[in-house]
Amino acid sequence: MQAANRVAKNTAFLYIKMVITVFMSLYATRLILAALGSKDFGLFSVVGGTIAMLGFLNVSMSAATQRFMSYAQGEGDILKINKIFNMSVLLHLIIAFFILLVFEIAGYFLFNGVLNIEPGRVHTAKLIYQFMIISTLFSVISVPYDALLNAHENMLFYSILGIIESIFKLAIALIVTYIFIDKLLLYGALMALLSITLLIINRIYCHSRYPESKINLKANFDRKLLKEMSGFAGWTLLGSSSNMISNYGQGIVMNVFFGTAVNAAQGIANQVSGQLSAFASTMMKALNPVIAKSEGSGNRNLMIEAVMMGSKVSFFLLTLFFVPVLIEMPYIFKLWLKNVPEFAIIFCQLLLIRNLIEQLFITLASSIAAHGNIKNYQIFSSILCYFPLIVSYFMFRMNFPVYVIYISFIIYALIASCVILYFTWKNYQFPVYEFFLNVVLRSVGTFVIIFAISLLPHFLMAEGLQRLISVIVLSGVIFPIAIWFIGLKSFDKQRIKLLLSSLYVKYFPIK
Repeated sequence: MQAANRVAKNTAFLYIKMVITVFMSLYATRLILAALGSKDFGLFSVVGGTIAMLGFLNVSMSAATQRFMSYAQGEGDILKINKIFNMSVLLHLIIAFFILLVFEIAGYFLFNGVLNIEPGRVHTAKLIYQFMIISTLFSVISVPYDALLNAHENMLFYSILGIIESIFKLAIALIVTYIFIDKLLLYGALMALLSITLLIINRIYCHSRYPESKINLKANFDRKLLKEMSGFAGWTLLGSSSNMISNYGQGIVMNVFFGTAVNAAQGIANQVSGQLSAFASTMMKALNPVIAKSEGSGNRNLMIEAVMMGSKVSFFLLTLFFVPVLIEMPYIFKLWLKNVPEFAIIFCQLLLIRNLIEQLFITLASSIAAHGNIKNYQIFSSILCYFPLIVSYFMFRMNFPVYVIYISFIIYALIASCVILYFTWKNYQFPVYEFFLNVVLRSVGTFVIIFAISLLPHFLMAEGLQRLISVIVLSGVIFPIAIWFIGLKSFDKQRIKLLLSSLYVKYFPIK
């Protein structure tokens, strides 16, 4: 119950941050799209896609380092945490050097025959690419500090930093809107500067708050630990880099066949998907340390319980936001953007469906990392990552429509889910059958019921603000009812009642 209270408190911090930041971020995107135009926005999406890549890489590598720190905390070994931190700093300096080489070599080929960029914008695109490389290197070097925050479950500072980031992004959007120089180049430079500034703040905070963040590579050098962490980080990097290349390659393949205008639609879809999915991914940030610490302390039953409940709850959180957006997306996009890029709506709808599928199994991937035996899982996952790109490339050559790439990613998500289930069962005998019955079927059934009932105003009312409000209200009313009667089993209901009762007693004691 203490773990549940801790997760609830940390999740509350993260959701307060999300409520504040999500609307600022979406409004900033509207301003940037209007200021840059579809072509320049698409150009930034495909060239500056390294921002999305570094975010994915940062989260994955941070989770790998956090696994060792949380595991050591579960064991109660404080001195080991300092050694882990120092070895993580050394490891990520090496990783940053290799990423620099890879990005510079890749850049040569990208700008000499791969990317479809107007001749007059090539020089600007190259400068933006260099800005993003610098930002990526700072991000990789700061991974140990992110992992330290996560291991300590310090979601309050993380939330404050996120709010500061959104305020700066909105300020950047306003600057780009009203300053009449090369807006694309200015935007790229300011975004890189923002990334570096936030990472420096993160490092200063950790050094002042956590004694184990003290760096002394010579005194804390541990060859055996470095080898163990390198192996784990190496396999994690294989998986995360494959996902990174696949996601970035998606934009390149679309650019080669359809140009930068389609990349603008892709950038909008990614922005909406990222903001909506953040409501569920923030809960995972609070839950992952609990999963790793439970395994580290030898309490596997608690880990499995956290995996089951986390998967279900994070899916329900996505459902709450996804249902009205999926139904009313054309009207929402008209309200949000002055000019909606072609294909943006269909891209976003298909991407949200993919996210729903992946969300059901995201906690299982965390449990595999907590267990530690990730080699075979990462190999299979890494190979599978390239399936959508290969299929889409050949289908585009046969003149299939551009949105087929998102359909291939949905198929990939279904196959990848089966791979995750197999390796959780193989590694630590995860109860797959129980997970399928009590998580997958209940979650999907809940989503279908909520979606079907919320769709009724779509057939009874004309498009407009009144129908949008009706869909939001109806889905909001049906949401808790469907979850209580379909999504939760009796044991889940008992735990929720107990948690609510303990919180009530804590904050409203009987006098």
